[in-house]
This record gives sequence, structure tokens and C-alpha cells, in this order.
Amino acid sequence: MRLREEEGDWKGGFLFVGNQLALDLLNTRPVIEGEPTELLSDLDAVVAWFQAAGLVGTAQGVALRRDWKHMPNAGHAVSLIHEFRETLRREVLAWEGGGTIRRSTIEEVNTLLAAHPKLIRLRSHSSGEKNDLRTESWYEIQKPSDLLGPLAHAAAELFTQIDRTRVRKCEHTKCVLHFLDTSKNGTRRWCSMKMCGNRLKVAAYAARQRD
Repeated sequence: MRLREEEGDWKGGFLFVGNQLALDLLNTRPVIEGEPTELLSDLDAVVAWFQAAGLVGTAQGVALRRDWKHMPNAGHAVSLIHEFRETLRREVLAWEGGGTIRRSTIEEVNTLLAAHPKLIRLRSHSSGEKNDLRTESWYEIQKPSDLLGPLAHAAAELFTQIDRTRVRKCEHTKCVLHFLDTSKNGTRRWCSMKMCGNRLKVAAYAARQRD
């Protein structure tokens, strides 16, 4: 797949076809032009992905890049995110097929949840003459490793709140993207019609013509 061809499936340079944050994390290492491609190549890219995912605002992203630019452990945090993503990928592949989540992964997620709790705060929401208060979730992000908090919560929500029969890997053999099927009839087969669905349909049509 070429980025310029698939702009509708990309946001801020990242794929968001998973319909669930943990699955979108898995999709940050897609196969592009036949090669696995690391989209979270450094801390700047990681912060950009968090911004594209709506977890970090624009001003906050600028401040994080500035504050973390010369932080010695910044690269280690990126490695931790890569490791967590690949652990999650192995679990999701097994889980989709009816397997259970390994105890070691449960413990890892629990450790991250304890270290990076989800917080709640009140927000004022004005609508016309009304001024309503609402609650919103947020994460305290002060150091690069704090970025693991939202990822751990997304993994916990995936394994406890999502119907596993609706979580799938794209049926295209060369595609590694995962998605949560939110369609009414639950028959989605591809990461997106643009990237893989049309290609498989064209291939199937060509095969029928040859037959």
C-alpha cells in the first residue's frame, strides 16, 4: 500500500482503521510496499500518534516534545511501547482464535494500570444558554513512560469489553492490520475497502475470468 493512495485511511500519517485504540496501536507497524514499516520510529512520532489518536492535544504535544527532547530515557520509552505492542499483537492473534490471555501479559497490564491510573475530572460544557458539567477521563503525562498508561487501559478494555468474534486480522494474506468489526451484520473481512477489499475483489474477478 502507498500512503498517497490511501489518504482516506490515514490520519496525521498513521492508520486508524481498527475502531479500537489497542488495535490501532497494533496497526502502527503495517506492511507498506511489501515491507514491515515502523510508524513509531522515535519519540516525536509516538507523540504525533497520540495526537492523531486524540489522546494528546496540539499544545500539549508541542510541550512534550520540547520537554522531552534531551531526556536521556526517551528512547527507552519508545522501546517499551514497541515491546508492549508486540506482546499485545501475539495475545490478540491467539485471543481472536479463542485462546486465553497469558498470565504474564495480565500481570504486565496490571502493573501498567497501577503505575498509570486513569483519572477523572469535571469539564464545563456550554451549549447555548446552558452550562453543563461533565466528567472526562484523562492521564497525567509527565515523562515518556507515562504514555504506556492509555495503551494498557485500551488493552484491558479490549480483552474485557469487546466481543472477540468481532476482532479480526484483515483477510488479505499480505496485510497485518487488525480491526474491530462494528458493521451491523458482522461480516467485515478487510482492514478497509480502499486498501485491501477492492484489491481482493479485483483478484477474484481476474481469477474467475481465467477459469
